[in-house]
Amino acid sequence: MWRYILKRLGQAIIVMFLVTFLTFLILHLLPGGAARSALGKEATEAQIIAYNAQMGYDQPFIIQYGMYLGRLFQGDLGFSFQQNQPIADLIAQRLPKTIVLSLLSTVLAVVIAVPLGALQAVRRNKPADYLITGVALLAYATPLFFLGMLLIVLFSQVWPILPPQAPQGFTVAEIFSQWQGLILPVITLAIVALAAFTRYVRSTMVDNLNENYIRTAQAKGLSPARVTLKHALGNSLFPVITLLGMYVPHLFSGALVVESLFNYPGMGLMFWQATQTRDFPVLLAVTLIVSFATVIGALLADIAYAMVDPRVRLSGGK
Repeated sequence: MWRYILKRLGQAIIVMFLVTFLTFLILHLLPGGAARSALGKEATEAQIIAYNAQMGYDQPFIIQYGMYLGRLFQGDLGFSFQQNQPIADLIAQRLPKTIVLSLLSTVLAVVIAVPLGALQAVRRNKPADYLITGVALLAYATPLFFLGMLLIVLFSQVWPILPPQAPQGFTVAEIFSQWQGLILPVITLAIVALAAFTRYVRSTMVDNLNENYIRTAQAKGLSPARVTLKHALGNSLFPVITLLGMYVPHLFSGALVVESLFNYPGMGLMFWQATQTRDFPVLLAVTLIVSFATVIGALLADIAYAMVDPRVRLSGGK
């Protein structure tokens, strides 16, 4: 198992360095350079030269990359000239709110998806299976912005029981103090994840129901409920752990749409606003954070999978 974990850790470190290199390369290849994107179109040539000298952008590329890595290790993600703030401060304000939104929607999706997927597997090729499959495919194919707008119209206009705007506040505590405003964004983001998780749980559980150990458990006289819940469903959840780790970029792309639609003050809304103002340092910093989160999420999923799956432990991580 430890060999498996160390192998995945080494791969994660390599991927992280590749991500930092590509991110810096994109910054280096911006039209007019990083100075032009930071200072704007009206900047004079003298201002650009002074900025490049101050930031070290007049040095050879490899030296610039080394300086960039040094700043990253110190937690320096750059400076937003559009908002006149260090990007690390902006992310520190916004990231916890996006994490709250993503965690709530993921937990809701998994809690509903596991029993639905199990029901589909047990009742496969029957009306319940076809019904859940049809609804899941419809939800998965529906554009997220359309789904969110539909929920706003239904529950804020037709039946005015929920606010159309997400909670506003500087802290997570302020966000939770307006918890009614979280309901629609969380449900919107959870529905698409729910559709994907349901299909995945169904697929893995159908495979497990056809394994020899299930027939052995049935031959021992175990009750159908125990065979289904303890053996088939328990083993079917191992791959779902990996799926959760790899779902980070999907969560962020969904958060970008949902936060913009509901005016939720998180990372997604900040990214959208940065695209409108061509705030490239913010765009690149957010891209870097999401990439790191994806790599770390996949690594933690692999480690968790190795710890709970006896097949990995017995194989020695090969």
